[in-house]
Amino acid sequence: MSLCKECYSKHNRITPLNGVRECLENHEQYICGSCGRCICIQKDEKRNLQRWNFPFQSLETAILYLRTADVTEEKSCGIYCLTNNNGRESYKIFSSDEALDLYLKKNKNKRCSDKVPVYRFSAYQTFTGTQIRKLTTTEVEQYLTEIS
Repeated sequence: MSLCKECYSKHNRITPLNGVRECLENHEQYICGSCGRCICIQKDEKRNLQRWNFPFQSLETAILYLRTADVTEEKSCGIYCLTNNNGRESYKIFSSDEALDLYLKKNKNKRCSDKVPVYRFSAYQTFTGTQIRKLTTTEVEQYLTEIS
Protein backbone atom coordinates (compact mmCIF):
# COMPACT_ATOMS: atom_id res chain seq x y z
CA MET A 1 0.00 0.00 0.00
CA SER A 2 1.39 3.41 -0.93
CA LEU A 3 1.52 6.59 1.13
CA CYS A 4 -1.60 8.78 0.81
CA LYS A 5 -0.56 12.08 -0.77
CA GLU A 6 -3.06 13.95 1.39
CA CYS A 7 -2.95 12.45 4.89
CA TYR A 8 0.54 10.85 4.84
CA SER A 9 -0.62 7.36 5.89
CA LYS A 10 -0.22 3.91 4.37
CA HIS A 11 -3.37 2.70 6.12
CA ASN A 12 -6.70 4.36 5.37
CA ARG A 13 -8.36 3.18 8.60
CA ILE A 14 -5.61 3.56 11.22
CA THR A 15 -7.05 6.46 13.23
CA PRO A 16 -8.50 7.21 15.67
CA LEU A 17 -6.08 5.24 17.81
CA ASN A 18 -7.71 5.39 21.26
CA GLY A 19 -11.39 5.18 22.14
CA VAL A 20 -12.21 4.55 18.51
CA ARG A 21 -16.01 4.37 18.73
CA GLU A 22 -16.29 7.27 21.18
CA CYS A 23 -14.04 9.45 19.02
CA LEU A 24 -15.85 8.63 15.78
CA GLU A 25 -19.27 9.18 17.35
CA ASN A 26 -18.54 12.34 19.32
CA HIS A 27 -15.64 14.22 17.79
CA GLU A 28 -15.26 16.28 14.68
CA GLN A 29 -13.19 14.38 12.09
CA TYR A 30 -10.93 15.44 9.26
CA ILE A 31 -12.07 13.12 6.47
CA CYS A 32 -9.32 12.63 3.92
CA GLY A 33 -10.65 13.38 0.46
CA SER A 34 -8.13 10.99 -1.09
CA CYS A 35 -8.39 7.79 1.00
CA GLY A 36 -11.31 8.45 3.38
CA ARG A 37 -9.27 8.10 6.58
CA CYS A 38 -10.77 9.89 9.58
CA ILE A 39 -8.47 11.87 11.85
CA CYS A 40 -9.71 13.49 15.05
CA ILE A 41 -9.52 17.26 14.71
CA GLN A 42 -11.76 18.00 17.72
CA LYS A 43 -10.60 20.77 20.01
CA ASP A 44 -10.22 19.86 23.69
CA GLU A 45 -12.18 22.72 25.23
CA LYS A 46 -10.62 22.28 28.71
CA ARG A 47 -7.09 22.84 27.41
CA ASN A 48 -8.05 24.82 24.30
CA LEU A 49 -5.92 22.44 22.19
CA GLN A 50 -6.52 20.08 19.30
CA ARG A 51 -5.33 16.47 19.33
CA TRP A 52 -2.31 17.32 17.21
CA ASN A 53 -1.08 19.74 19.91
CA PHE A 54 -0.40 16.90 22.37
CA PRO A 55 2.90 15.02 22.54
CA PHE A 56 3.11 11.60 20.89
CA GLN A 57 5.14 8.59 22.01
CA SER A 58 6.34 7.79 18.49
CA LEU A 59 7.12 9.54 15.25
CA GLU A 60 4.76 7.14 13.43
CA THR A 61 1.82 8.22 15.60
CA ALA A 62 2.65 11.92 15.22
CA ILE A 63 2.66 11.52 11.43
CA LEU A 64 -0.90 10.15 11.62
CA TYR A 65 -2.05 13.51 13.05
CA LEU A 66 0.22 15.82 11.04
CA ARG A 67 -2.39 16.51 8.35
CA THR A 68 -4.81 17.96 10.90
CA ALA A 69 -2.10 20.37 12.05
CA ASP A 70 -1.33 21.37 8.45
CA VAL A 71 -5.01 22.05 7.78
CA THR A 72 -5.60 23.91 11.03
CA GLU A 73 -2.57 26.14 10.49
CA GLU A 74 -2.93 26.25 6.69
CA LYS A 75 0.78 25.57 6.28
CA SER A 76 3.24 22.70 6.35
CA CYS A 77 3.91 21.94 10.02
CA GLY A 78 6.80 19.92 11.40
CA ILE A 79 7.26 17.11 13.91
CA TYR A 80 10.07 17.67 16.40
CA CYS A 81 11.74 15.20 18.75
CA LEU A 82 11.72 16.47 22.33
CA THR A 83 13.62 15.05 25.28
CA ASN A 84 12.72 15.66 28.91
CA ASN A 85 15.13 15.85 31.86
CA ASN A 86 14.87 12.07 32.37
CA GLY A 87 15.95 11.39 28.78
CA ARG A 88 12.48 10.30 27.65
CA GLU A 89 11.71 11.21 24.03
CA SER A 90 8.38 12.38 22.67
CA TYR A 91 7.29 13.87 19.37
CA LYS A 92 5.33 17.07 19.06
CA ILE A 93 3.95 18.96 16.09
CA PHE A 94 4.67 22.67 15.76
CA SER A 95 3.56 25.13 13.11
CA SER A 96 6.97 26.81 12.99
CA ASP A 97 10.44 26.94 14.52
CA GLU A 98 9.26 30.01 16.44
CA ALA A 99 6.36 28.03 17.96
CA LEU A 100 8.89 25.39 19.07
CA ASP A 101 11.11 28.06 20.65
CA LEU A 102 8.16 29.55 22.53
CA TYR A 103 7.19 26.09 23.82
CA LEU A 104 10.75 25.38 24.98
CA LYS A 105 10.92 28.71 26.83
CA LYS A 106 7.73 27.81 28.73
CA ASN A 107 8.80 24.18 29.33
CA LYS A 108 12.31 24.32 30.78
CA ASN A 109 12.33 20.53 31.32
CA LYS A 110 12.15 19.88 27.55
CA ARG A 111 14.93 20.03 24.98
CA CYS A 112 15.09 19.77 21.23
CA SER A 113 18.73 19.16 20.38
CA ASP A 114 18.91 20.32 16.78
CA LYS A 115 15.64 22.32 16.55
CA VAL A 116 15.01 20.82 13.14
CA PRO A 117 11.83 18.89 12.36
CA VAL A 118 12.36 15.15 12.05
CA TYR A 119 9.43 15.06 9.62
CA ARG A 120 7.71 17.70 7.56
CA PHE A 121 5.78 17.23 4.37
CA SER A 122 7.31 19.35 1.62
CA ALA A 123 4.59 21.95 1.07
CA TYR A 124 1.06 22.62 2.21
CA GLN A 125 -1.61 21.67 -0.29
CA THR A 126 -5.38 21.72 -0.33
CA PHE A 127 -7.36 18.82 -1.72
CA THR A 128 -10.86 18.52 -3.12
CA GLY A 129 -13.28 16.17 -1.42
CA THR A 130 -11.88 16.81 2.05
CA GLN A 131 -14.44 17.32 4.80
CA ILE A 132 -14.29 18.39 8.44
CA ARG A 133 -17.40 17.32 10.33
CA LYS A 134 -18.93 14.80 12.69
CA LEU A 135 -19.78 11.44 11.16
CA THR A 136 -23.30 10.09 10.93
CA THR A 137 -24.21 6.92 12.84
CA THR A 138 -24.19 4.98 9.58
CA GLU A 139 -20.73 6.30 8.66
CA VAL A 140 -19.37 5.38 12.11
CA GLU A 141 -20.66 1.80 11.80
CA GLN A 142 -19.26 1.48 8.27
CA TYR A 143 -15.85 2.83 9.33
CA LEU A 144 -15.72 0.47 12.30
CA THR A 145 -16.39 -2.55 10.08
CA GLU A 146 -13.58 -1.44 7.74
CA ILE A 147 -11.09 -1.18 10.64
CA SER A 148 -11.36 -4.86 11.58
